[in-house]
Amino acid sequence: MSDSSPAPAAAPVLEVWCDLQCPDCRTALDDLRALRARYGNRLELRLRHFPLEKNKHAFAAAQAAEEAWEQGRGWEYAEALLGRVEELGRAGEPFLVDLARELDLDAEEFDTALIDGRHILIVDADQAEGKAIGVTGTPTYVIGGERLDGGKSQEGLRERIEQIADRLLAGQEQD
Repeated sequence: MSDSSPAPAAAPVLEVWCDLQCPDCRTALDDLRALRARYGNRLELRLRHFPLEKNKHAFAAAQAAEEAWEQGRGWEYAEALLGRVEELGRAGEPFLVDLARELDLDAEEFDTALIDGRHILIVDADQAEGKAIGVTGTPTYVIGGERLDGGKSQEGLRERIEQIADRLLAGQEQD
């Protein structure tokens, strides 16, 4: 699990179960950017890995994203990767290292991390937890104990997330 943005200890958490080779997850980026802009650090966004079997390079992409978090630039890497899912599909794992190089990350360390599998347990744990709570596709959002499936349609999801976040934040103010 990768904490992606600093937030006060009591901030509500929005978990985004994502496959980094998924076009639907790319579409969800606009909503995530809008949520970050609206809530800032009052809402903690957490990217959770749920690589789908149909996406051949998704598991390696999740490991690469974890390496980007290790290097302090996880969201930037994840967003860049999602913006180029077709390129990942064509070029495969070498693209993950090339993208790290483009972003001025330590590309050699990315290559080593993909070879030695140092982030596999994080990705496996995220995927297992996702399955345990009923995630079947991506993107899937979990906030305030509610699971919202964005794999079929993003329509109205951001508004629903905002309603839940506003309710959770209003509840904090009353405490």
